[in-house]
Amino acid sequence: MNFTEDFLHFIWQFRLFKTTELYCAGGEKLELLSPGVLNKDAGPDFSHARLKIDDTLWAGNVELHIKSSDWLLHSHGENGAFESVILHVVYQHDQEIYHRNGSLIPVLVLKDLFSDHLLYTYHSLVNNRNAFPCEKQIGSVDQIVIENALSRAIAERLQHKSAEVLTRLGALKGSWDETFYYFIARNFGFKVNAVPFEMLASSLPQRIFAKHKNNPLQIEAMIFGQAGFLNAELPDEYSKQLYLEYTFLQRKYGFKPIDVSLWKFLRMRPQNFPTVRLAQFAALIVSSSHLFSKILELKSLKEIYRLFEDLPVNNYWEQHYHFRKATKHVRLQPGPASVQNIVINTICLFLFTYGKYTDQAHFMDRALVFLEELPAERNMIIDQYVNSGVRPDSALMSQALLQLNKYHCSQKKCLNCGIGIKILKK
Repeated sequence: MNFTEDFLHFIWQFRLFKTTELYCAGGEKLELLSPGVLNKDAGPDFSHARLKIDDTLWAGNVELHIKSSDWLLHSHGENGAFESVILHVVYQHDQEIYHRNGSLIPVLVLKDLFSDHLLYTYHSLVNNRNAFPCEKQIGSVDQIVIENALSRAIAERLQHKSAEVLTRLGALKGSWDETFYYFIARNFGFKVNAVPFEMLASSLPQRIFAKHKNNPLQIEAMIFGQAGFLNAELPDEYSKQLYLEYTFLQRKYGFKPIDVSLWKFLRMRPQNFPTVRLAQFAALIVSSSHLFSKILELKSLKEIYRLFEDLPVNNYWEQHYHFRKATKHVRLQPGPASVQNIVINTICLFLFTYGKYTDQAHFMDRALVFLEELPAERNMIIDQYVNSGVRPDSALMSQALLQLNKYHCSQKKCLNCGIGIKILKK
């Protein structure tokens, strides 16, 4: 035996065991009318089950365990919610269990009621070393099953990410502008430098920029200064100007820069270095005041992409990828893949979350339309599924695949996935 209670839940929920000529461990005849509804919260595993024991009809809850004695191990006898259990379903019956009133809880033993093939298929899914559990089988699964699983995954992803936005919104006292600024800053760091960008945004509220909107040098000075890159020993005229501006602004606002060692440069092309990303971020701040309000007004992807075109990035960065470090040429503008990443992970997310929060469905619809219009992302994770025959046709579907991979496939939660269930039920 090598499986979890989730496997027993799966067998019970989909009746993947012998359901005729059933008998309880005590010899009573059992007829299963309905297995009930799986409960993912506290309390018994299934509610609203209906069954017949001998000549008596029962309606109530069902609890499942590997061993009967797990009832005591989990202290169910001390929880009144389990007094409504009408059947105890177990793999191995090793102990009689009673309700508080002394009545014996009927037991159904599943050990010899399901096929070895089912258990073998389950083990072949969750115990292999493939890129994802069903890598070898997903090609034989009907497209409609895959699409349904991805639809569920994208809904789950938007719910999770929206909750994260709303948590930050609460921390920022309901300011959508500051919340959007925080998330787009994090996005400019992409995965490698997301954390220092978050820390930078937290240490430098967007509202301060409004007081300096006509002075790009001061905005650049605040961003590079708070990022920890400015000091008195910088050699060239531009960096010295930034340092002088920052020291003045630091005294004015009481700024405390983050630790410069947090920024990562290894294994990156110069245009992806955090210094270049910071310069691009500063240019976006300079060119777009009230950025979130502007995003809400834009009704097409073309309009959104224009926000990231011809950003007024200081020309210093065309010949430098770091202070003190010159180079022949660095691309000043964010590339198409970078802009698409920001549109997917920040702009569409905020349109959806804002629409849901304010009960304005047209913003939610706009976010979903944008995701459907954008091409599917390509990365190592997505490519694993593509190589197995899954063809995401939009960013909406590639986002769904990323969700499926992170929260189901990588955690071997095949029993909670429509694709895994379909494979196991074959």
